[in-house]
Amino acid sequence: MTADGESFRAAMAQWPSGVVIVTTGAAGAWHGMTASSFASVSLDPPMVLICLARGTRTHRLVTEHGFFAVSVLGKDQVAIGRRFAGQEPAADRFAGTAWTPGPSGSPVLADSVAWLDCRVAHAYPGGDHTIFVGEVLTSATPRRVAPVLFHSRAWGQLADPLPDHIGVADTGLLAVLRARGFTGARMAGIARALRAAGSRVRLFDPYEFDPYAFARDLDPATASALITEPAQVRAVASAGAGVAEFTAAEPGPAARVLEAARRAGLATVGHVPEAFAADRAEQVMATVARLAELGCDEIGLEEGAVPATPVRVRGLLQDAAAAARQATVRVGLRERHGIGLVNALVAMKSGVRHFDTTLGGLDGALPAEDVLFLAGQLDVDSAVDRSVLVASAAELESTWGSVLPGRTYRFAN
Repeated sequence: MTADGESFRAAMAQWPSGVVIVTTGAAGAWHGMTASSFASVSLDPPMVLICLARGTRTHRLVTEHGFFAVSVLGKDQVAIGRRFAGQEPAADRFAGTAWTPGPSGSPVLADSVAWLDCRVAHAYPGGDHTIFVGEVLTSATPRRVAPVLFHSRAWGQLADPLPDHIGVADTGLLAVLRARGFTGARMAGIARALRAAGSRVRLFDPYEFDPYAFARDLDPATASALITEPAQVRAVASAGAGVAEFTAAEPGPAARVLEAARRAGLATVGHVPEAFAADRAEQVMATVARLAELGCDEIGLEEGAVPATPVRVRGLLQDAAAAARQATVRVGLRERHGIGLVNALVAMKSGVRHFDTTLGGLDGALPAEDVLFLAGQLDVDSAVDRSVLVASAAELESTWGSVLPGRTYRFAN
């Protein structure tokens, strides 16, 4: 028994795929079509395959020309995919977008996620299609953004599963306490409690080095230092810090701090300030890519004076996840008009597992206990003991003189 065409198409529609534009031609006589039947074949030599219906013009031109190119579309290029699929009328499908001829003469999309220029090496019959195997002459990845997907005859993006666990770091509490006049011993007690609960705590900043806060019997991975000069690395490493943080404002100093931290055996976190400001999008992505290239372990995207919005958080994190490569992406969000936890939810749905916070939200950052409360409501686990953070926030309130900004520290569950 053989499946009929309709049931076969319905079954294959359940297989999600990326979307590419297959192009061919030379001397301005370009032609292209949208396709999803594309796959890698070999690494050495590099080869890919495309499947083209034998009755299409693209099939005829690839056969005649002997070359083709494949441009992989990003999430913001659905309109291009629709146009080359014939779903949107266009007198010239190539008009209005940046196409450039590859070495073979076949056009490639200059701002695609990736493109490959190929010479036809083999052509195999495949029913009403031909399987063209192309030897890749050259390839490029012009930009790193999330791809567009095609599933069940609809255009979409990557799904948003929640992470199975999250972690929090406190990056602001001790600086606030110092400014409030708390003593070293008092701060050391709070910091020790947070670290013992599993939270990383920033114990050293450029303005003051507090040796009381470093408990050598605790895991160095829970102690971080904000570094501005490479010379500071040795001191904080000797004091027990396991993580070096720095602000990636200028490439030169950031690279030197990162190298000093690496030599000292410290994990590294590069923070990108004002990451969610719309007018800084290109600069932010360039910084993320640079930090990834330098081998930074973690890249922190910080909300600053410009408020983050759920839409902006979503868009930035999709792009940053691709640009960060192997580096862990973390976010430092702020509480504004009740939107902070909404942004945190969007961040989790975008794959973020690590959050920079402040106990009680004393400096305007999202409170660690609130982020963990949200995670608990979503059945997302954490190695950080929220009950300890809640108790620490309640104790801090008793001496602070007013109610803390945090929303959830008054109840444990």
